[in-house]
Amino acid sequence: MKYASQNIAKPYFVFALLLFVGQIVFGLVLGTQYVVGDFLFPEIPFNVARMVHTNLLIVWLLFGFMGATYYLIPEECQCELYSPRLARILFWLFAAAGTLTIIGYLAVPYARLADLTGNELLPTMGREFLEQPTITKLGIVVVVLGFIFNVGMTVLRGRKTVVNMVLLTGLVGLAVFFLFAFYNPSSLTLDKYFWWWVVHLWVEGVWELILGAILAFIMIRTTGVDREVVEKWLYLIIAMALISGILGTGHHFFFIGAPEYWLWIGSIFSAVEPLPFFMMMVFAFSMLKRRRREHPNKAAMTWAVGTTIMAFLGAGVWGFLHTLAPVNYYTHGTQLTAAHGHLAFFGAYVMIVLSIISYSMPILAGRQANSTAAQKLEIGSCWVMCIAMLTITVLLTVAGAMQVSLQRLPESGDALSFMATQDKIAMVYWARLVAGAAFGVGVMMYLASFVVASLTHRQAPQLTVAI
Repeated sequence: MKYASQNIAKPYFVFALLLFVGQIVFGLVLGTQYVVGDFLFPEIPFNVARMVHTNLLIVWLLFGFMGATYYLIPEECQCELYSPRLARILFWLFAAAGTLTIIGYLAVPYARLADLTGNELLPTMGREFLEQPTITKLGIVVVVLGFIFNVGMTVLRGRKTVVNMVLLTGLVGLAVFFLFAFYNPSSLTLDKYFWWWVVHLWVEGVWELILGAILAFIMIRTTGVDREVVEKWLYLIIAMALISGILGTGHHFFFIGAPEYWLWIGSIFSAVEPLPFFMMMVFAFSMLKRRRREHPNKAAMTWAVGTTIMAFLGAGVWGFLHTLAPVNYYTHGTQLTAAHGHLAFFGAYVMIVLSIISYSMPILAGRQANSTAAQKLEIGSCWVMCIAMLTITVLLTVAGAMQVSLQRLPESGDALSFMATQDKIAMVYWARLVAGAAFGVGVMMYLASFVVASLTHRQAPQLTVAI
């Protein structure tokens, strides 16, 4: 480790992993409720479990992004973090707000929670992924503004690199587009129109900049490839990501009452969206081919390269499967959407956060990499999680295709109702639950690798020089 303030990343990473476990637990609860409808009812209704599952995903990834930033920014800027104290205060504030919000979801009926948190003063609640009480949203704004101030001041007084400037741009974009969560018009069309300015322009826009910056940082450190080569790739990838991602928002405007020209804009630019992910995959393999060193942390490199492959499959291939307007007419709102969402989030964002944790945590512990035994377990966890998530995705794709064929394609009275269609898909949901349990095993293996690393630390390559 080169700078003392990089230690700030550790609590962010640890808390992120705790929330990740919580997300998987509630995912398994949801999977069970799909096939056993009254499972844990009325204690945890389906809508509450789903709300907790999706909110934990967003919050733990944000903790992961913040930890990654606090680790790489001092090293990129070649100076200590502007205010480690501010970073610690913001951690506890964000952790407390997130924990209390999840407890609120579970302990209080949602309508009552809205009353208790003053939602009538500034109504923002009740929308998918943005269910957080208004007071929590305000807390998120305070935390993110303080975080960007801290990072921005560090960048201003330190070295400016393409990596930290791209990362900072992505973080600023994250903050700006979250502000649309406070705009809640009475028109359902306007509401959904601008709702996507948060949800889509986060995950298919500015988050891709954060992903690209973290991936570039890991590749520079583990392969020894010249920074100039990596930066040229990064410029190209983020340019394609922004051009296609911003206008690609139109594929969410097909059937919400927006003007017809979005059918063309959304279809054309959504067809381009897989390209930056394909380029990211080519970039990773190109860096491996050009590498000048054999870094001892094989696990981190496995996660990093795996990120590009799984992101291309999830965000690229599965995104394109149902993004063209004539196809989306039949598929929107089916399990095909869930198939794409699960694999895209896992491949692009979950895996990059696990990559930077895998790379940085050994260094924060004073060694270049974990022991061989720990790395074998961690690489095994990567394979288990990837195979399980691919299985979940394929099963959800089958479920979505069945929904379309049984419920939406028949134009006569032969079409089944929604619930009758769900009965036909039940066996697929059972198989999905098994795959979800396998994914949970992979997560436990990942966490166990750190326990093995602590027990076998004397066998690990010790950190004698700055990486």
